[in-house]
Amino acid sequence: MNSECAHKKILIAPLDWGLGHATRCITIIRCLQRYNCSISIAASGKVKNLLQQEFPALSFIDLPGYEVGYAKSKRLLPFKILMQIPKILKIIWFENKWLRDVLKEDKFDAVISDNRYGFFSKGCPSIFITHQLTIKADFLWLEKILQRINYRYINRFTQCWVPDLEGELNIAGRLSHPKKMPAIPVKYIGPLARLAKRSNRDIVFKWLVIISGPEPQRSLFEKKIFEVAAKTNDRFLIMRGLPGESANEIFLPNCQVFNHLNTTEMEEAVASCEFVISRCGYTTVMEMLSLKKKSVFIPTPGQTEQEYLAAHLLQQKWCYSFNQQDDFSEQLQQASTFGFSLPGIDTQVYEPVVAGFIQSL
Repeated sequence: MNSECAHKKILIAPLDWGLGHATRCITIIRCLQRYNCSISIAASGKVKNLLQQEFPALSFIDLPGYEVGYAKSKRLLPFKILMQIPKILKIIWFENKWLRDVLKEDKFDAVISDNRYGFFSKGCPSIFITHQLTIKADFLWLEKILQRINYRYINRFTQCWVPDLEGELNIAGRLSHPKKMPAIPVKYIGPLARLAKRSNRDIVFKWLVIISGPEPQRSLFEKKIFEVAAKTNDRFLIMRGLPGESANEIFLPNCQVFNHLNTTEMEEAVASCEFVISRCGYTTVMEMLSLKKKSVFIPTPGQTEQEYLAAHLLQQKWCYSFNQQDDFSEQLQQASTFGFSLPGIDTQVYEPVVAGFIQSL
């Protein structure tokens, strides 16, 4: 890249619904660093803690999260989300005003939003990252309404980057490949996988469990994992997804438990385990498919996106999946003998897209 393209100032803001949006931004941030960009991150809470651990030298600006609440019951979740729509719209308005104020004080060459709908600017090139061009719903009429709303916000950005592969061989199916596309340029940038494959590592654990997602479902998932771990002699390595929190106090003789693992530690953990158990969050799916790891995905109850994705991947035999209300012991036995058919995926598609965007600034 020529010298005039270097030192561009980029502001990045990931959504705070779980940690997946933040972790997939790690790949983008590293790419921008390779092109000598000056990067600031707008975040708060667990997202800020995670990214500060990965990038302690970067500049951080406090930006409140959406802090959306989830119901314990799958049946009640849609109503819980609907009740919070006024709050979400208010936050979108607030973050756009917040961005306008920041851009008045500091000159950024571009802003990148991972699913933060208000993080666009008319006077500054803005990228929207999402794999959900289609927002899944229980009814087709509702999906169409949601897509119109989705596109109304996406079309305010300069470009939309979709972390999936273009064409029939793809990860997210109809989520990322709708019949109708947004009006702005859409670029498929391939999976964003921050983890590198570690070879020649001995298998020490049968199961690596990555606990993540919003409460209260995160804790309900964790409870079921420790219950099944207590009933078996299988060795578990459990990552609780709680960056910045104090040491855990959970002890089982066949379990090694961490609140959080950084990228290097996570690479070692994945390499040392035979199977991975996690939510069907899209970032984790991208990571595990990129590493060709045998994975068991358990969708967050009521999250139609995760439920669709789990069914889509199971049909292709790219993963094994079951629901949170199922018998974990029985399902993990079936997963142990499942006939996985893992694809070979190009993990460097994003590089020329990011480079081209920086050069255009």
